[in-house]
Formats: sequence, structure tokens, C-alpha cells
Amino acid sequence: MKLIIQIPCKNEAQTLPQTVADLPREVPGFDTVELLVIDDGSTDGTSEVAQALGVHHILRFPINRGLAYAFAAGLQASLERGADVVVNTDGDNQYQGRYVLALVKPIVRGEADLVIGDRRVAQVPYFSSLKRLLQYVGSWVVRWASGTDVPDATSGFRALSREAALRLSVFSAYTYTLETIIQAGKRGLIVRSVPVETNPPTRRSRLITSIPGYVLRSGVTILRVVLMYDALRAFMTLGTFPLAAGGVLVARFAYYWVTAQGAGHIQSLIAAAILIIIGFLTFLLGLLADLIARNRQLLEEQVYLLRKLSLDRGAHSP
Repeated sequence: MKLIIQIPCKNEAQTLPQTVADLPREVPGFDTVELLVIDDGSTDGTSEVAQALGVHHILRFPINRGLAYAFAAGLQASLERGADVVVNTDGDNQYQGRYVLALVKPIVRGEADLVIGDRRVAQVPYFSSLKRLLQYVGSWVVRWASGTDVPDATSGFRALSREAALRLSVFSAYTYTLETIIQAGKRGLIVRSVPVETNPPTRRSRLITSIPGYVLRSGVTILRVVLMYDALRAFMTLGTFPLAAGGVLVARFAYYWVTAQGAGHIQSLIAAAILIIIGFLTFLLGLLADLIARNRQLLEEQVYLLRKLSLDRGAHSP
């Protein structure tokens, strides 16, 4: 069994030594533990520092591709290097490396495919009240969309089984944390959480440079993934509102038709007809989107099988 701990980095030359030093070199259940640094277009010599630290693998991009791309590229590189389990942590030493053992334990026992480190945000003194609120709301939305019970959906400290790493795809160019949990829930993977502790911050977040921008991007990411995997429910929910409003207006028209002997209020009937048509059209869009989603799921299964076959062949080639 091989464990690879991947560390996406962008200009982390100052914090990477402490991050690497805190990570375990031996983990129960694994014969080998290796480190992979993904240098996402750093300009401060992060790759050179990683090499000096004796990191086993370094994946370097000449330009910044974004955290989500770096995460996905790290998963692929870890799989190609024979990882049975992949742990993702941050290069700024936010997460305490000793909790790697707790993250991988449910996977080693066969109890989970994806394990998220729960920072217990309400107890973290370094988080502002606004950040705690955003984390709570975002995690609630992800739990609703994914059917999981993950309390800290934005945590990047996570462990993935080989099967989970093969099945998950990252479409967002911004962040991977939210959509991978929704995907895992929709694809029937077992998602668990374990409590972890964090270190004091070493710098300001590069991901959350603007609260409104972060909320907007995260909302778009969640909406996109929900529509990809549960379009019928989403459109049915949206279509219910105009249908209900149209029904109310029809009832209003009927009431005045009876009590006023058919006089007036024709505008209610016209508005009701428009709303009911909108509701039915929304339902039809949901059915169409659901058919497209089913077709995409078949394609995803083919991609999964091709990736697995390619990696298996690579592992057995001389």
C-alpha cells in the first residue's frame, strides 16, 4: 500500500519547510509514504526548496493554473505513481500534519472513500465571524446538494481512496472543495469527516481575496454541479413557484367570477396563464437537462474505465 501526500503550492518557499517537517514519514497500513509538491507557477523558488527538502515528486507549472487545476493534476500524478490513497494538504502549514493518520484510517478500514478534515470552525480563534458564517452556510448548502453530512465542506485537508481519485473530476477553475463533495455524494461514494486542528495563519488567504467574489464564485460552482447531477430536482423546484402563483391567480379569478357573476378580473386569468406556462416550460427544461445528465453519467463511466485501464497498463508495463 502506498500513500502519497500532495501539497499544492504557490509561492510557499517560506512555509513549505515547516509543512513538510510536520508530515509523517510512516503511517500504519502503508508500506510507503511519499510527498508530492505541485508548484503552481511559483516565482519564489518553491520547487528548489521542495527539492532541497527531499520531496519525492515535484510537479511544476510554468504559469499559475489555479488551485482547482493543481489539485486535480496532483491526483492524476499520484495515481500514475501508484498511490492507493492520496492526502491533500496546504503548503501554508494551515493543517497539522499529525492528523494525516486520522484522515487515512477510515479508508484503510474500508469505511470511507473520501475523508474530510473538520476544522470545527466555530472553535477556531483565527476565523472571523463573517468567515465562520460563510463556512456554515456553504457547508449547509453542500450537505443539502450532496446528501452527505460533512460539517466543514471548504476544508482542503482530505484523504481520497484510489477509487475516489479515479471517479472525481474537477470542472471549476476556482476551487475543488465544494464540487468534489457533491460529486462524491451523487456518485455513491462514502464520505466521512474527522476532527482536525489547525496552526495559526502564516499569511492571508489567497483564495478569498474578496468576500462577495468568493460567495459568487462558490455559488456558481455549487449551482453548476447541482445542475449536472440533479437537474430534474432543481428545475422541478424552480417550476413549482410559478405554477403555485398561477394556481393562486386562477383561484382568485374563479372567486370573483362566481361572486361577481363573471364580471372583471380578467387580468388575473392572463397572468395565471403566463405563470403556468412558465412553470411547465421549466419542468420540460428539467426533463431535458436530466436526459443530458444521464448521458453525461454514461460518458463519465467510460472515462473512469479508460483511466483505470490506462493506469493499470502503466503499472504492469516494464
